Amino acid sequence: MQIEIKLLTVLGLSTSIYPAINAQAAKAPRPNIIYIMSDDHAYQAISAYGGPLKEFAPTPNIDRIAKAGMRLDRCLVTNSISGPCRAVILTGKYSHLNGFLMNEGQKPFDGSQQTFPKLLQKAGYTTAIIGKWHLMSDPTGFDHWEILPGQGSYYNPDFIDKNGTHTEEGYVTELITEKCIKWLNEVKDSGKPFMLMMHHKAPHREWQPGPDELKLYKDVTFPEPATLFDDYSGRGTAEKTQDMTISKTMRIQEDLKLYKDRSRMKFTGLSRMNTAQMAAWDSAYNPIIRKFYKSELQGDDLTRYKYQRYLQDYLACIAGVDKSVGKILDFLKKTGLDKNTIVIYASDQGFYLGEHGWFDKRWMFEESYRTPLIVEWPGVIKPGSVSNDMVSNIDLPETFLEIAGVKIPSDMQGRSMVPVLKGKTPSNWRKEHYYHYYEYPGSHMVRRHYGISTERYKLIHYYYDIDEWELYDLKADPRELKDVYNDPAYTQVKKYLHKRLNALMKQFGDSETLAKSFLPN
Repeated sequence: MQIEIKLLTVLGLSTSIYPAINAQAAKAPRPNIIYIMSDDHAYQAISAYGGPLKEFAPTPNIDRIAKAGMRLDRCLVTNSISGPCRAVILTGKYSHLNGFLMNEGQKPFDGSQQTFPKLLQKAGYTTAIIGKWHLMSDPTGFDHWEILPGQGSYYNPDFIDKNGTHTEEGYVTELITEKCIKWLNEVKDSGKPFMLMMHHKAPHREWQPGPDELKLYKDVTFPEPATLFDDYSGRGTAEKTQDMTISKTMRIQEDLKLYKDRSRMKFTGLSRMNTAQMAAWDSAYNPIIRKFYKSELQGDDLTRYKYQRYLQDYLACIAGVDKSVGKILDFLKKTGLDKNTIVIYASDQGFYLGEHGWFDKRWMFEESYRTPLIVEWPGVIKPGSVSNDMVSNIDLPETFLEIAGVKIPSDMQGRSMVPVLKGKTPSNWRKEHYYHYYEYPGSHMVRRHYGISTERYKLIHYYYDIDEWELYDLKADPRELKDVYNDPAYTQVKKYLHKRLNALMKQFGDSETLAKSFLPN
């Protein structure tokens, strides 16, 4: 095309009489986007992020994205629980505005509202979502969708598409991967850019490893977090009344697969296995079960054992996801799509791997508040770069839209991360972040709370049944073990954070009065 235009110029002919040639020559092909999101994948369990698990359970394929792109070390979520995080990513709006606040006792996601996939469709992108949806309504804004019902099953799962529900034999991570590659093959030569949301179920509870990973970590002893036996002294009612500890809440049979009563397998979907799958499962777990019940562990020894069993299964599920990522990256390279495809790896939110004795999410504390985010953008992102800028899951839709050259709607509440990804962070980039969690009473009994986080400080307000404030100094107390809200030394800090929290709530259209209107009757 450029040769044709140069020839016209040499001949003294105006190129303006060839507008189609001019337009096509000036317009570079828009990049494809693949957004890979796992469920409950802690950043501590990605070797690219370092940490004590790096040498024990590496993630070499996810690390490939980090080596070729950027690892973002300060990505914070707006509401640390699965469904609400997904709704935020679709809409670019906080939970109180997009209408999806909780997993439990929640109306289905309103798919008629504005979402980034709809805007990409209008701009000429082909869109698809395959895997976990978890929003109770059918997806909208997607040319192709095939989703798991609810949480979905690990073995021989059901899938829902526009024709209804059907069951497929196999392991869910592998099936989702195969479906994504099949779809990519179908659209790669269409001449249209595409956006694929590849959503894994793994490593969500009950952490059931795939057939190739059943014995992967059976002989591995993982390092314990320093706060595994946290007694929550120095903190308030919320921490002391939660129900998400490894010691008390984690179930020996369903969570750790130490079945005495095999009929209870039906509650975790293991009864869906065929004969060959069950035989492989029994080969891996029956020796573990026999050894456990002979040991008669109690107290701290039992907690330590539960922690090890938890990580063995959880990290084995992640190994399957990592293998899936490798298959996608290899496919892109083989087909040449890697040259113009942005690959993003993320989790819906963070997760606890024994820190504070916990194993879930929900809190505004670091392990659940902070989520992994790794982005590869060929020719744009400097390979191996790292960002400490404060970004958020609410920034993702705006980022997708700017990448696609689509105008970002003014009512979206995040901000495009494109400048950050290019290494040109604006001087006015956010220095503080607003958080709000709603699901109480409910699973794990984590109190409703909202708050503000800065680079150093975190101010949190628990407002359901209790009225308690907490303040943490992340520099002096990175493990968040000491509430300093009533410490006179932090009087000015507290005053400033209250002022900024009020300003953020006003900016995002939230208030405690509005929050209380969502409380159960």
